[in-house]
Amino acid sequence: MTTDITIIGAGLGGLTLARVLHVNGMAATVYEAEPSPTARSQGGLLDIHDYNGQIALEAADLMDEFRGIVLEGRQAMRILDPAGNVLFDKADDGTGGRPEVQRGELREILLDSLPAGTVRWGHKVTGVRPLGGGRHEVTFADGSTIATALLIGADGAWSRVRPLLSDATPEYTGKSVVETYLFDADARHPVASKTVGSGAMVVPAEGREIFAHRERDDTLHAYLGLTEPREWFDAIDFTDGATAAARIAREFDGWAPELTALITDGDTAPILRPLYALPTGHRWDRVPGVTLLGDAAHLAAPNGEGANLAMLDAAELATALAAHPGEVEAALAAYEQAMFPRGAEAAALHGDEDRGTGSADNSVHALIAEFAGDGPTR
Repeated sequence: MTTDITIIGAGLGGLTLARVLHVNGMAATVYEAEPSPTARSQGGLLDIHDYNGQIALEAADLMDEFRGIVLEGRQAMRILDPAGNVLFDKADDGTGGRPEVQRGELREILLDSLPAGTVRWGHKVTGVRPLGGGRHEVTFADGSTIATALLIGADGAWSRVRPLLSDATPEYTGKSVVETYLFDADARHPVASKTVGSGAMVVPAEGREIFAHRERDDTLHAYLGLTEPREWFDAIDFTDGATAAARIAREFDGWAPELTALITDGDTAPILRPLYALPTGHRWDRVPGVTLLGDAAHLAAPNGEGANLAMLDAAELATALAAHPGEVEAALAAYEQAMFPRGAEAAALHGDEDRGTGSADNSVHALIAEFAGDGPTR
């Protein structure tokens, strides 16, 4: 089978690309390894920024639908120290440029906006190879293949498309996060619920941190950041939830009990998320007929920009293709010329402020400056 535009990956970036292409009268096919849109949880809250993610949603003509899923009040932010003292507390007054939505609900909006059959589920890519003349062949786990005139890798950190362009592979950042959930928090976990507040809470310290936010239905979703080598985490049996939670909690010994309750009182087994990144400034020479977007192109340690950048990449790529009819290479060159520095800038700008890096004192001051509106936000 031959197709004109093939997108690998049905995450937010791939779906935004398909949608903006559709708005511009261009068809694409999205291939996704997962068997269905409900095959797994789609993660927690995302703050969609007015300077990148919302620009992409405007291009996708989905701003009304986006506003309909915004969780009011979730832009509230508080910063505490490990003793539980509140260092900074900012209410959501409705003027912030980072409204919060559930990732899964945003993905559903994008899926619903596409023509039936655009996404082909259960298509795990096992190989890609050039055919010459800018065309590529994609092979799937079931043995089927397609040939395509334009191949776009929106397939995340471990992209199968990236090797066509670059030898770079993600490297461990030296830090991992452990996720926990507390459900029906107001009724079942009132102390932790009061501590987190109505939006997000951050507790930065040297080599350790807690970040938590309130999702829909009073769910508290916590991320426990620990700066340790992979081998340190390998020694913890995360298949034994109670034992793993107790081991992680020991790393926060001496912290206020209302904070450690986010670990010890979790309603799910803790989930380990090692953090990886591509080299800052990752780029490649132009290769005909193929490009990347989002984490496949510029994976960075979590900094609040990943989903937003993927969506903006997608919108700008689609817009470039629409602006250069019949001139795919000119469109890809224009897109990459803007995308490379944008990804590098986001990684570099947030790198020194990355929670859990640098001194604890500098981290606290940087966070307060940012959320008070006195520091960099992009």
